[in-house]
Amino acid sequence: MFEALRVASQNWVGRLVMGLVMGFIAITFALWGIGDVFRGFSAHRLVKVGNGEVSAEAFRATYREELRRLQTRLRRGVTDEEARRAGFDEQVLQRMITDLALEQRAQSLGLAAGDEEMQQVIKADKNFRGPSGNFDPQRYKLIVENMGMSERGYLNEQKAYTLRKEIVDAVTTGVATPPVMVEAFHRFRTETRSIEAFLLPPSILPATPAPSEEEIKRFYRSREQAFRAREYRRMTLVAAVPATLAKPESVSDDDARKFFNEVSDQRYGTPEKRDVWQMVFPNEAEAKDALAKLKGGLSFEALAEQRKMKLKDAQLGLVAQKDFGDPKVGEAVFALKAPGFAEITQTPFGFVVTQVRAIQPGVHTKTFAEVKDELRRELAQHKVDAEEIRKIRDAIEDQRAAGKTLKESAASAGVTTRDVDFVDDMGRDKSGAPVADLPGGPELLKALFASDKGVDNEPVATRDGGYVWFEVGDVEKARQRSYDEVKGEVEAVLRREAEGKALSEKAKGIVEQLRGGKSIDNLAGELGLPLRHIGDVRRANRPDYAPQTILQFFEVPAHGAGSVPVEGGELIFYVAEATTPKFDPSNPENIALAGELKNALTNDLYEQYVGGLEKLLNVSIDQKALRAALGGDAEK
Repeated sequence: MFEALRVASQNWVGRLVMGLVMGFIAITFALWGIGDVFRGFSAHRLVKVGNGEVSAEAFRATYREELRRLQTRLRRGVTDEEARRAGFDEQVLQRMITDLALEQRAQSLGLAAGDEEMQQVIKADKNFRGPSGNFDPQRYKLIVENMGMSERGYLNEQKAYTLRKEIVDAVTTGVATPPVMVEAFHRFRTETRSIEAFLLPPSILPATPAPSEEEIKRFYRSREQAFRAREYRRMTLVAAVPATLAKPESVSDDDARKFFNEVSDQRYGTPEKRDVWQMVFPNEAEAKDALAKLKGGLSFEALAEQRKMKLKDAQLGLVAQKDFGDPKVGEAVFALKAPGFAEITQTPFGFVVTQVRAIQPGVHTKTFAEVKDELRRELAQHKVDAEEIRKIRDAIEDQRAAGKTLKESAASAGVTTRDVDFVDDMGRDKSGAPVADLPGGPELLKALFASDKGVDNEPVATRDGGYVWFEVGDVEKARQRSYDEVKGEVEAVLRREAEGKALSEKAKGIVEQLRGGKSIDNLAGELGLPLRHIGDVRRANRPDYAPQTILQFFEVPAHGAGSVPVEGGELIFYVAEATTPKFDPSNPENIALAGELKNALTNDLYEQYVGGLEKLLNVSIDQKALRAALGGDAEK
């Protein structure tokens, strides 16, 4: 056939016919989507970054290597589906795009790294040193081969890394945290408020009129989707987590009481506070002389004037023992049984003289007897180590690999099995109540509703270092419930909404009275409602109040009032006191905070630079090729 084609192309008629035939074939290829033959295989390009590109093959290889490293770190298998749900594939691709963008920037700036320079860097790498402590060529070769690279490939990769680092260092070196930013974060973190409040219950209002049939139907039609029956699933689970493996009976009452003393101020009330005045002297002689003068009748105010100090620098205000930057000073201050002068304390910054002018006793809402069992459980959980959990995990996995059922595997490992009746994806049962003690939390529920009956599921790693295995039992699909099914529920919701609006209006009126100067004690007394004291409130989670409630406590100024809906009604509150410890930039906590903020600023600057660079290089991603590279449907 090829000889016939050669003969036919010897004259102009044959060449014309051959041209028409080949043109028709090329057009056919293009129509059938095989144009890559004539376009230099551009379909293999996954990402275009300026003049460079990331190929599908390079991305697949990098993704597989990064996934292998992740599995090694986690000490368990990670499926592609799990990795994609966590966005791991996007992270790998973004890192490759960033590296390529930085390399092109280095090239445009004329930066380069020589072979000799890189060889010296490699020889200085501790990972390539042998038993003698010197560079070991054989060890180097073995490690590089295990990485799936040649020595030349590794050298080139180190060159690229060095150039990228040069660019990043040039952008981020010299970043410093402004002191005013550190102080602002310090104030935000350490501000403590004392709240007086009372709960305004719905029962204080007149009875809400019953809605008419038409009102109930109209409300149902406007919110029909809210009354759908959710999907529910039964499951069998096995948990190897600290909560289930803990042995509270092994914790003594003495250990529990010691723990109670450590946490009681923070969890169950407010700590004792003292009104403290303080001065720091460069040497012990000056400190002793000042203390003698103070005990002799000289006031702190007069002493501050003599030393030409600002009075506010000497007045710490009401502080708890934990608020002192140096624990030794706090111990000396709180060793006093009554107001007076503490012993002189030596610190890295000098000799401290302190005076306690008043003592505010601590208030605790719960006794040791009330929380003893809770604390023993918590301490017992801390005693469960990772090695114990790992042994149980390996035992269960070995049994499952041998073909045993989940219940059989758990029994063999000495772990109990638990059957959980119908639960929705929010962890609630059919009555709407949370299922108690559900290990794994959102991660378990997410895996449960992503699985199906008969599927052999991977264990779910929990945040406290444990594992949960599960099997899906019955599945009850979501459906729309009819009006007749939910009429009573709709009416109850309608009543609650009307009740909530009326209660909110009532609360607004009471808050206006507080803002007008009326005391919260009098208002609570007039309404016959008990007043509660909420002490030591900071912008941090605590078990007795929801984060939204705590946020509202800080939305109003000191000596201001507000209200917030809580379970059981509207909480009317008044900010009785707001204090912030004096800002000391040399305090270890503030030094650590400055470091955290510096890292955040550096990361922000880096991300801004890289984002601008990628925009300048006009990064484009072929989503179809990306899906195909990961084994997805390329036609979607």
